[in-house]
Amino acid sequence: MSPFNALFRSRDSHDGHKVAFVELFFDLVFVFAITQLAHTLLHDFSMMGLLKTTILGLAIWWVWIYTTWFTNWMDPQTTPVRIVLFIQMFAGLLLAIAIPSAFGETGLLFAGAYVFMQLSRCLFMCVSLVKTKGPLLLGFIRITVWLTGASIFWVLGAFADLELRFLYWGLALCIETLAAMLGFWVPLIGKSESSDWEISGAHMAERCGLFIIISLGESLLVTGSTFSDLNWTLVSVSAFIIAFLGTVAMWWIYFSVSADCASEKIAMSENPGAIGRMAYSYLHIPIVAGIILVVVTDELILKHSFGHGGHTEPITLIALIGGPILFLLGNALFKKSVFGYYPSSHLFGVLFLVLLIPSYSVLVPIYLAGISMVILFMVGILEYHSVNKTRS
Repeated sequence: MSPFNALFRSRDSHDGHKVAFVELFFDLVFVFAITQLAHTLLHDFSMMGLLKTTILGLAIWWVWIYTTWFTNWMDPQTTPVRIVLFIQMFAGLLLAIAIPSAFGETGLLFAGAYVFMQLSRCLFMCVSLVKTKGPLLLGFIRITVWLTGASIFWVLGAFADLELRFLYWGLALCIETLAAMLGFWVPLIGKSESSDWEISGAHMAERCGLFIIISLGESLLVTGSTFSDLNWTLVSVSAFIIAFLGTVAMWWIYFSVSADCASEKIAMSENPGAIGRMAYSYLHIPIVAGIILVVVTDELILKHSFGHGGHTEPITLIALIGGPILFLLGNALFKKSVFGYYPSSHLFGVLFLVLLIPSYSVLVPIYLAGISMVILFMVGILEYHSVNKTRS
């Protein structure tokens, strides 16, 4: 028997679906990466800053989610897989370090670390599967081809000026985003079917849940560190409470009921690969993006509670209202993908947030943030009662 066979998770064992401690250790790099993303956006809170952060944030997400799929098959308790994860961690640390100036002097460091992480992981997987000659091997050969194509544009962008870097890196992300949608189709060997991707739904759900925890943790970190430098006034204390309760509301919406139910649903599915691809690889992107925008909101309302001239600037509105809208839409799409229906509470929440937009010219940021927080809490309460009523 090939020694590589021993590197794969045993689906039949009690621990076959557990998240290993080394995976949690690996995630620490992405705690730093999310911090870097949030601070980068705060330092350049403009439309250009939003575009830059979106590109960098998508790259961070894809490198993390591909590693999550990798550890869904490979056993992190084995030494070779642990070594791969440690190497990925080091490259990920360089990736995170490069984020603030990725569109400047650290572009090559960012692109180089990213390309290395994506390709080295795939090559290890291909070598591990070479004796099987099964659909999973063909799947990773296809993935490697697509990621190699995207890597060309990552590297070209690293050597280009600012405008071309946007173009090249945008093309690279388009390739990687479309890849799974197209089944990683490659000439001569065709495409992968979702049924080829036999995954542990429980493991996938827990890993993505932990990434949401990382993102929510950044919100608490920003709230605590910013408030600790402020004088305690009615305004600052109110902003602090609003920021904290907003984070609690997002946790409630994602974790209180649906996260466990989704884990059970994907575990019982006849085609878990299809749910894993859409619900976790794609539909968690707006959820995480919404949380990061809320992180920016937390600092804005703590440091600039009453805005400029007594009203909210349009760019500030994107974070104040856009963040909760993205979060709710992402959750609604995620739950539709898993359970087959849109939760009405989420859709009503999005509607109320949209109706709040015209008031930005007369309401100061702290009021908008407070109303948004109340809407999020109402969504969580409505869904909680709806799910419990259905169960009973």
